[in-house]
Amino acid sequence: MKKFIMSVQHLFAMFGATVLVPILTGFNPAVAIFCAGLGTLIFHFCTKRKVPVFLGSSFAFIPVIIATKDAYNGDLSYAQGGIIVAGFIYVILSIVVKFVGVKKIKKFFPPQVTGSMIIVIGLNLLPTAFQMAAQNYLLACITLGIAILINVFGRGFIKQLGILLAVLSGYIISVFVGVVDLSSIGSAGLLSFPQFTMPKFSLQAIVIIAPVVLAVVMEHIGDITTNGSVVGENFIEEPGLNRTLLGDGLATLVAGFLGGPANTTYGENTAVLAITKNYDPSILRMTAVLAIVLSCVGKFAAFLQSIPSAVMGGVSIMLFSMITYVGFKTIRDSSCFKNNRNLTVILLILLIGLGTSYLSNKGVTIGIPITSTVKITGLSLAAIVGIIINRIVNDYEFKREG
Repeated sequence: MKKFIMSVQHLFAMFGATVLVPILTGFNPAVAIFCAGLGTLIFHFCTKRKVPVFLGSSFAFIPVIIATKDAYNGDLSYAQGGIIVAGFIYVILSIVVKFVGVKKIKKFFPPQVTGSMIIVIGLNLLPTAFQMAAQNYLLACITLGIAILINVFGRGFIKQLGILLAVLSGYIISVFVGVVDLSSIGSAGLLSFPQFTMPKFSLQAIVIIAPVVLAVVMEHIGDITTNGSVVGENFIEEPGLNRTLLGDGLATLVAGFLGGPANTTYGENTAVLAITKNYDPSILRMTAVLAIVLSCVGKFAAFLQSIPSAVMGGVSIMLFSMITYVGFKTIRDSSCFKNNRNLTVILLILLIGLGTSYLSNKGVTIGIPITSTVKITGLSLAAIVGIIINRIVNDYEFKREG
């Protein structure tokens, strides 16, 4: 019973962002939830059921999905084709990593790089949480306050349910103050199966969407590193980066075939792990099954969609702050900041990762001659530059490690 309740908490944590992506792009939210659940099960199968990760809708694909949709007069089936190709590229990259070897890949991600990347992930997510909270700051603050109080003063299982209890408390308060419209729940049918759609393929759609993989692979590495730092395991090495990439790629490929947005590892659920200190991967698989089942229950989907953005924004502030803390802890525990060369790498990653995001509308637009413009996130650019600079300034360490 405890596992079930905790899986529900993970469901609430992922729901806001997973549903927001289809709302912004035009995909069916029920299909997105179904694909998130199915994709998570695929990921766990590929990673030997060792990595406590949940996969949800990827924000990185939003600009290119919208661009493809506009290019084909609102027909999202061509975007599905591009997503399928993107997933296939993931699979190819996983094979490359397998043959190159994880050890050679691993040495490019020392604490000064991974810790800084984790910080950038958390701080880049925080503005989204504040935008959600801005819908009703008072309600968001109350929800956040409840989550903090439970985390500080809660004990045992109650403390592990802090996020779920905060969301439910915020929802009940919202109902009493008249923020929630319950009519949508009453009018929703009991069963409402997801409306899957078939993909279409075109070269134009593929060249618009596929290059985004260059950006999101770096985010994938950052998310897996963050998850491993929280759990205390090196998932890059075991079960291996090649397996996590394979799981992410197959999940994205399947989502494209069913009519859902691309999938990615979710920081919200990693933050829940950090808060609850419960790292059992089976709980995430149970969450995945719940997502699949509930995507077919119309009334529950309506209930989840009725949760005010401010409530989700309040708990998200805590979740994303926890991710940021994990990054600082990674740097502190390794003492890498005491070396001036490492400190330079840290500062450079933070400067690029935060500066480009806030000054360039959440990304850097890079023109590729045969494609449309591709938006690379601050994290991706910072990671690429950080890895290269770290390789240069710590050249002796690289040679010494072979």
